[in-house]
Amino acid sequence: MAHEHEHEEGHGHSHGTVDPALFSSVAATESGIRVVKWTLALLGLTAVLQLVIVFLTGSAALLSDTVHNFGDASTAVPLWIAFALMRRKPGGRFTYGYGRVEDLAGVIVLLLILASAVIATYTSIDRLVNPRDIEFPWVLMAAGIIGFAGNEAAAILRIRVGRRIASAALIADGYHARTDGLTSLAVLVAAIGALVGWQFLDPIVGLVIAGMILWLLKSAAKPVLVHLLDGIDTETVERVRNVALATPEVVEVSDIRARWSGHELYVDLSISVTSDLGVSDGHRIAAAVEHALLAAIPHSGRVMVHVDPESSPGQMFHHRDAHALLSDQHPAHSH
Repeated sequence: MAHEHEHEEGHGHSHGTVDPALFSSVAATESGIRVVKWTLALLGLTAVLQLVIVFLTGSAALLSDTVHNFGDASTAVPLWIAFALMRRKPGGRFTYGYGRVEDLAGVIVLLLILASAVIATYTSIDRLVNPRDIEFPWVLMAAGIIGFAGNEAAAILRIRVGRRIASAALIADGYHARTDGLTSLAVLVAAIGALVGWQFLDPIVGLVIAGMILWLLKSAAKPVLVHLLDGIDTETVERVRNVALATPEVVEVSDIRARWSGHELYVDLSISVTSDLGVSDGHRIAAAVEHALLAAIPHSGRVMVHVDPESSPGQMFHHRDAHALLSDQHPAHSH
């Protein structure tokens, strides 16, 4: 016996009230789209202002930082597409919906960060081999401040909304913007070097920025890849177990599996009930477990509950595993 509940319009249950979790899921997606739009405009404006100053000053440090800012702005595009696709209902070929597109967007963000590091490194090495004088150092200093302010504002928005809606891709992109903002301050060092006659500081600072971008890539990659590989923290698993066990008439909880699909958490589990209960009672208990989990587990978007008799607990995955084992042992009988 299995019972499933998803946060989608027109789901099969009618309880006299509209499921607030539906609005929570939709609101999370809409929040993601809004913050992507705002930060795209903000970082785009910041990068354009810095690019104008690059042409005036000829600074390698500022150019590498500006290229990274354009990359920062461009990462909003795949995230925007991902959140837009999540508006669609599951169906057709994509029966689980489009949450994985958000995880794919996170991978694209990582690739764009890597591209920024490569371009920044190439530009700085070129300026070391072919040094150029920096003009308008005071304007360059102002550009560094502009870059920091724009990126920090974008970082605050992305991280705050990303944490609220549990989007690993959006949080990673927020830390990307924050680190880029801090590296913009390093441009001030290049400007100071120009003022005191130390022109070599400019390409060196550019290389430092490239190194910080690579460090950012390492930091940003972990949560994105964990989501992509269906990783989940043990605290969430234990919370699922405790909430399910607290539901009346649940004797045992087993086979808990959870994974992220974009910013929604999918949970599958088996519960055991006393063997004398009928199908209707099992359905009622499963529904109670589902609603308890949807209320207690943040960002849960789908809960699948399998009900077993107390005498045969944990059959949700064991039946499948046993069938796979028999198929391996007797390939002629495999389906």
